Amino acid sequence: MRAIRLRLQGAIHLLLAAALSAAPISPAGAAGQAAPPDVAALGRGINILGYDGIWEGYRNAPFRPENLAAIRKAGFAHVRINFFGFRHMDSGNMLDEAVLRRLDAMIEQVLAHRLIPILDEHDTDLCQRDVPECTGKLKAFWRQVASRYAGKYPALVFEILNEPGGNMTSAEWNALLGECLAIVRGTNPKRNVVAAILNTEELPIDELALPAGDRNLIVTFHYYLPLQFTHQGAPWSATFSKIGPLNWGSAEDEAKAAADFDKIRVWAEKEKRPIYLGEFGVYERAPAESRATYLSFMTRSAERNGWAWAYWQFDHDFAAFDGARQRWKEDILRAIIAPAR
Repeated sequence: MRAIRLRLQGAIHLLLAAALSAAPISPAGAAGQAAPPDVAALGRGINILGYDGIWEGYRNAPFRPENLAAIRKAGFAHVRINFFGFRHMDSGNMLDEAVLRRLDAMIEQVLAHRLIPILDEHDTDLCQRDVPECTGKLKAFWRQVASRYAGKYPALVFEILNEPGGNMTSAEWNALLGECLAIVRGTNPKRNVVAAILNTEELPIDELALPAGDRNLIVTFHYYLPLQFTHQGAPWSATFSKIGPLNWGSAEDEAKAAADFDKIRVWAEKEKRPIYLGEFGVYERAPAESRATYLSFMTRSAERNGWAWAYWQFDHDFAAFDGARQRWKEDILRAIIAPAR
């Protein structure tokens, strides 16, 4: 998430598809293949634990296990666990076993609350900045994690990498994605896996290359456009901190977002790949009415297209939940989860 703040100024119900093919990397999709996984069970989701001290031994860890009950009760079906694996690696790229045990426990708690966990490797900053170093670490991460969870937690979904982009080209990402998928498929041949498009404002989904025979893939993109609206007032940016108040919701605003979503929809229908809107949100300095309008438009548009989605994020900034008061921010919750009729 933090990379998109800085750099863009510049998919579970397990359907066991046909057996994994050994086809080489090729443009995504192939006629006559088995149906892709149904993302309907993923449904509504929320991002959790990206900046929580749980991984460091529960120091400065505002997220509480009982928050999972609140997430389920509110109407969410999955959580996207934002896991920074690289920071828990030693010099040989071996993951800290104590941290992995905390991850095991969190996955088990998520499942116990009848939520689907998506494990997202979230080390965007390094991977957008240093492709060779990222390549070694990401492959090492998935060798260890895929092996650890082989035959376990069948509902668990893997997400290869959050927001590839920056200095990483589409060609480099397609190659690295293919290598990581091969590693995962060696031990998890039918695990549902999320694969991202390159994270740029152009949403270059046509450039994504997937193994044609692998139909247990979910394609994800993130949407924060226009950044001037969604990130207005963000104090970590010298540019965005000075912007606002800006509104959103005109016919022109909606038409631009609809056109971007149509681009994703057309590709998905052609390639017969399910889509997951893995992140979207508006920083809290935006006018409340416009923020609610934007969030409602994004969720309803995704749902009309049959896509799963995950709001950014549960707590910290862009928060949908007030951790200090242990209650939802009702205006955000109403905007992203339509009231039952």
